[in-house]
Amino acid sequence: MRPLAVLGNVNVDLILGPADPWPKAGTEIIVDHDELRVGGAAGNSALAWEGLGVEFEIAANVGSDQFGRWLSESFGERAAKWPVRPEQTTLSVGITHPDGERTFFTTRGHLPRFTLDDVLTVLDGAKLTGGYALLCGSFLTDDLTREYDAFFDWADQHGVSVALDTGWPLDGWTIKNCEATRRWLSRCAIALLNEVETTTLAGLDDPTKAAAEIRSHMPDGAIVVVKRGPDGALAIGADGQCISVAAPSVKVVDTIGAGDVFNAGFLAALAQEKSLGACLKAGTEVASRAISTLPRTYGGPSASEDTAQ
Repeated sequence: MRPLAVLGNVNVDLILGPADPWPKAGTEIIVDHDELRVGGAAGNSALAWEGLGVEFEIAANVGSDQFGRWLSESFGERAAKWPVRPEQTTLSVGITHPDGERTFFTTRGHLPRFTLDDVLTVLDGAKLTGGYALLCGSFLTDDLTREYDAFFDWADQHGVSVALDTGWPLDGWTIKNCEATRRWLSRCAIALLNEVETTTLAGLDDPTKAAAEIRSHMPDGAIVVVKRGPDGALAIGADGQCISVAAPSVKVVDTIGAGDVFNAGFLAALAQEKSLGACLKAGTEVASRAISTLPRTYGGPSASEDTAQ
């Protein structure tokens, strides 16, 4: 199996809900569920890999408060070299709604101070040679994002294929954010996007045509994946052909981090050198399992292999 790593935003998620209707200002409501858990795109993908029994490395930083200590403890030895910043740890409060959607309130916290030096303190390029690095949280990790060119150079030097999931920009998909994302993707082997991101970046309404347009500006052999929620996922690979899979029908409990879990399932199968269709199937099935279970489960150590046959 090829080596795997993830780097980017790891923070604390406090999940509350469901809330319906949205409360009026100055009032209080009682909700049925609360959960304090590791969050952030990089954190969610790492938890999925851990649940699947997949070996990986994770590069992140934390704040200098009790939440930062808790995050480091949650990842044990994998977090031994994580830098501690003087800021408070980034906290996201997620309010869920009866239809499975959610609303987030997030503090800036420690994430903007994540740097390339922090990444290289944790990741060993020689050990990752021939593997995949999942790059997350582009619009939250300000210091690292400014050093993306140097990170891509490092990845190229060590033969590491970068898979990019930017996450949603805080100020929306402005012209500036679209241009930056296209520039980053020109250095990446894999794009992991949702349907809105794909069509917005390409300026095309059809997700298949949009994926093909994005791939035309990426390196030879690149893969563009479009995550379509309940409609499954599609991808265009090295041969230029579009492959799509349906998502299992499940009762949704909590969709938070669904795309991040998909990324983990997809890349775990890709690291096993499965076919592109099998990788899509693995991603959709692991994500579907995660969003339909409470407490969240991923299927155990055999799931990444079972769903990728």
